[in-house]
Amino acid sequence: MLGKTANGLFWLFRNIERTENTARLVDTGLRIALTRSSGDEEEWVSVLATAGALSSYKLTHDAVSGDGVVDFLLRDKSNPSSVIAVLERARNNARTVRTALTREVWETVNEAWMELDAALKPTIKPRELPALLETIRQQSARMRGALHGTMLRNDMYNFCRLGTFVERADATARILDVKYYVLLPSVSYVGSSLDNVQWESILRSVSAHRSYRWAYDDDYQAATIADFMILNSRMPRSLAFCYNKIVSNLGYLESDYDARHACHDHADAIRARLKGKVVEDIFDQGLHQFIRDFVRDNNRLGLLIDEAYRFNS
Repeated sequence: MLGKTANGLFWLFRNIERTENTARLVDTGLRIALTRSSGDEEEWVSVLATAGALSSYKLTHDAVSGDGVVDFLLRDKSNPSSVIAVLERARNNARTVRTALTREVWETVNEAWMELDAALKPTIKPRELPALLETIRQQSARMRGALHGTMLRNDMYNFCRLGTFVERADATARILDVKYYVLLPSVSYVGSSLDNVQWESILRSVSAHRSYRWAYDDDYQAATIADFMILNSRMPRSLAFCYNKIVSNLGYLESDYDARHACHDHADAIRARLKGKVVEDIFDQGLHQFIRDFVRDNNRLGLLIDEAYRFNS
């Protein structure tokens, strides 16, 4: 396969995943802000910082507000990481690799772009935001469903899956970081009802509220929720689950091309570190520090995949 095609497939599904994850990040900020008895500016600052968009937001905005952040992350085309900008890139990726996609995948991507482009044109009213975030998530699920239901399980499929899980791992780490990027009003709140409500909000933002209960049969506890989202390999948005899939898809490519690269070793090392951890180790290290290191290593993997499969050739 040409590197240009591999690049288009990888970034098509990375961008599709990113639209959903940005919606989930906004939902996390919204839910946590609602637990505050006073101003919610800190929560929205944390959302921008976690999305890597704080500096670009400040270039065009004098103050941080919920409405401003929502507009910037969802519908501002001048922000290259906004949902509408990312979805437009996904559609362009799909056009570039049109002959590598089934008709169903292409049509679903095109329809998602048309529906969300229309939905994001008007200014978003606060009462309409939850439904809009749900629509973004549903469109992402439809595009993934078309991939799973119609694509041949070959190298093209593997590059799509790699894009999905590299992006998902990054997003899960960043959503967790929203909780600790800005500390609770006081350390006395740790373990309190406010702390527990915020952890519950994190679970709900990744659609893991009910599955957490099935897995742990426990009240909301920071340690068990972090364990669920980082180390539980049965949870489809956990870091461990994502890296099991990444290593698996890279393994198929190694077999297809009869070649092993630095990206394979790097992914194996990340998965091994996750397998060798217990959640107490992560909290001893510091959750924010652990997430920062993970995001750095995950970004490095994306660059190594690009290099190995000559995405720019």
